[in-house]
Amino acid sequence: MTSTFWDETLTEIKKGITKRGHPFRLFTLASISALGTPSLRTVVFRHFNDNLNLVFYTDARSQKVKEIEKNADVSLLFYHPENLLQITVKGKASVITDSEVLDRYWGNIPDGNKKDYTTQTAPGTPMNNPDALEYLNENHHFCAIQIEPLSIEYLKLKRPNHIRVLFSKTKDSWESQFLAP
Repeated sequence: MTSTFWDETLTEIKKGITKRGHPFRLFTLASISALGTPSLRTVVFRHFNDNLNLVFYTDARSQKVKEIEKNADVSLLFYHPENLLQITVKGKASVITDSEVLDRYWGNIPDGNKKDYTTQTAPGTPMNNPDALEYLNENHHFCAIQIEPLSIEYLKLKRPNHIRVLFSKTKDSWESQFLAP
C-alpha cells in the first residue's frame, strides 16, 4: 500500500533535477557544527542516481565540508508548497574524490557559474566590502558532496487525513511503515 507514496517520492525528487522551477531544486541541508549544534543552509540539488544518492556542489573550503568530514550524518529537507509535500532524507554524506566524476561535473557547470568556486577568499571569511572579492584565474575550489540516504520520510498534508510514511534502507532494499502524522 505504501508503494504509491514511494513512487511519488522518487518522482518528485527526480523533478528537482529535471523540471525547471521545481521546488525540490533547492533543499535545506542540516549538518552538525564543530560545537555539536545543528547547522542549516540551502543548497542546489544537482544529481540523483539509481542508488538514490543525492549530490550537491559547494566550495571545498566551506564550513559544511569541514562539518561533513568530521561527522557524516546529515538531514535534508525538501518542501513543495503547492502539493503540501514534505520529504525528509537522513543519510551519510561524503566528499566525492573521484577525479573523473569531478571533472565531468565541473565541465557541465555553465562558465558564468564557475566563478562561485573561484574566489580567493574562503566562504564565511569576514570582509569589509563584498565588491572587493577577488577571483582566481584558472584554479578553483569546486567540491561535490554525495548523500547516501538511510531513511526517507514522506509527509503529505491533506484532508481528511495527513499521510506520513517512513522508508528505511535495509541491506539491499527499502522497507516502509506508516507513521501517525
